[in-house]
Amino acid sequence: MSDISEIVARLAALSDDELLAVLRAATAERPTLTGVHAALGTAAATDDAIVDVDVTPDTEPSLSHESPANLGASGQVGGLSAVPAVPVPPTGIPPSAAVGGYSPEGVPTFESVRDKVEQRFGTAQGMGELDRQTPAGRSADEQWEAREKAARERLDRIRKSLHSNDIETTEP
Repeated sequence: MSDISEIVARLAALSDDELLAVLRAATAERPTLTGVHAALGTAAATDDAIVDVDVTPDTEPSLSHESPANLGASGQVGGLSAVPAVPVPPTGIPPSAAVGGYSPEGVPTFESVRDKVEQRFGTAQGMGELDRQTPAGRSADEQWEAREKAARERLDRIRKSLHSNDIETTEP
């Protein structure tokens, strides 16, 4: 079964119950197809009788399908994945909890934003502490302190001079 049209023809020849059983077996234990598998389970539950068909082929698979040369990075034939980049649950299936810090609609969760902000704040604090431990950082701190001291002294002189001017103008 190396030709896709042959596979499609064989699947088309199956009854609905047999096709449903084949699809459920093919999607079982595949994390990216969990939604499809659940939808197939819902479809199977609506029918009165579920046919359990052995879906293993009667013939040996050709080696061309299983050779690593034909498999892409995703492990699928041809290396192309039919799964979209962001899985969207089918209609009727409740959305799962936020995964990876994003809601099912793609909006960042409050917790993920808070974690990012805290991580950046911590990184900035750590960088500041490391900078102050270097000779250049210590020099900058010393310069800052010297300027602060000079500014305080200048402000005190200005205040004293203003205060002495007020006393002179109020005395007759």
